[in-house]
Amino acid sequence: MIQRINNRQVISWALYDWANSAFAVTIMAGFFPVFFKQYWSAGSDITQSSFHLGLANSAASLVIAFLAPLLGTIADQAGSKKRFLLLFTLLGIMMTGALYWVEQGAWPVAMALYALASIGFFGGIIFYDALIVNVSPKPQLDFVSGFGYAAGYLGGGLLFALNVAMTLKPECFGLTDAGEAVRWAFPMVAAWWALFSIPLFLFIKEPRPVGGRRSLRITLRLAAQQLSGTLRQIRRLRVVALFLLSYWLYIDGVSTIIKMAVDYGMALGFDSNSLIVALLITQFVGFPAAIAFGLLGERAGTKTGIYIAIVIYLIVIVWASKMESTWEFYAMAVTIGLVQGGIQSLSRSFYARIIPADKAGEFFGFYNMLGRFAAIVGPVLMGWVSMATGNPRLSILAIAPLFVLGLLLLVFVDEKKGYRRASANEG
Repeated sequence: MIQRINNRQVISWALYDWANSAFAVTIMAGFFPVFFKQYWSAGSDITQSSFHLGLANSAASLVIAFLAPLLGTIADQAGSKKRFLLLFTLLGIMMTGALYWVEQGAWPVAMALYALASIGFFGGIIFYDALIVNVSPKPQLDFVSGFGYAAGYLGGGLLFALNVAMTLKPECFGLTDAGEAVRWAFPMVAAWWALFSIPLFLFIKEPRPVGGRRSLRITLRLAAQQLSGTLRQIRRLRVVALFLLSYWLYIDGVSTIIKMAVDYGMALGFDSNSLIVALLITQFVGFPAAIAFGLLGERAGTKTGIYIAIVIYLIVIVWASKMESTWEFYAMAVTIGLVQGGIQSLSRSFYARIIPADKAGEFFGFYNMLGRFAAIVGPVLMGWVSMATGNPRLSILAIAPLFVLGLLLLVFVDEKKGYRRASANEG
């Protein structure tokens, strides 16, 4: 294993996950939802602030969902995945850092900056994911993908642990209170994201496009033609289309649990500090688990690893609907940490195998488009069931069908056939 990761390009690629995961954990899942309610929306109705937060999340997801396929296609045509990645990375970094200066009560400004930072984060992932075919041979895709997610869990978790310590003991860091500690977390995440992104831009080699560099007008015209052709190609590549549908369903469940876990725990009456600690536990458990799932994918098969993760998620959902105490929430955090990175990394490597490598940008554009739409259905289901029944415990059960349907569709995805078709369609 040491020999396999002793590669400058692989390590540089994985360090980007280490870098941007700080935003996903500290900002998106951790501090921003709490600070948005308690500081920027202070005095507002709690349901209204939840609506505003949901609107910011949905707006960012929809922007990327609609732009992802076209941007990925343009990047393929122009050989500019790294350029697009740099553009979105800078957007995310600057908007995240700017949150430090937003005054109390200025929720519209905080909402706008957060939405733009999220667009930078999600937009960058399109091109980061697509670069995996440039840094890893197909036999090692499971391991390399898992290594990237593992780096993300560890890197994001380390900075999040420091930020949590700052909020719990602000006086030890020369800060006046927890609020000031949270505000400092925003520029710290921006600096972390910027620093550890540098190796990717220095050391990852991106092949030049066939036919050399082109003008913007020609690139856009060819990108539009290629995008239209890819849509037809996906319809012909039944394995790809079927997997994307399966992925959209089960990753919706995964995304819903990530985004709604803290809110669900608060609805059950758990202390917010306990929920933040549980989130931290998930990060550090996810580090070795993502690597383990990468090795599992190589030995037992990628689909087998995804099957195992989906079944465990179904068990967690049933368990969550019945839990009563904080220790159960901690135990559930450990369980989710064991499979969250695994299902994400194996899905990425599975998809990378069944698509043409020379069109990775546009194909991962569609992949990330579905990932963004997947963050919409589950929360709506949970909210509707919770309001209709008045019982938040029943709301978590509403996302179980997403996992079940995703699992059933995955059974019919023929990986070997997809690999053969992808190889035949390259070039």
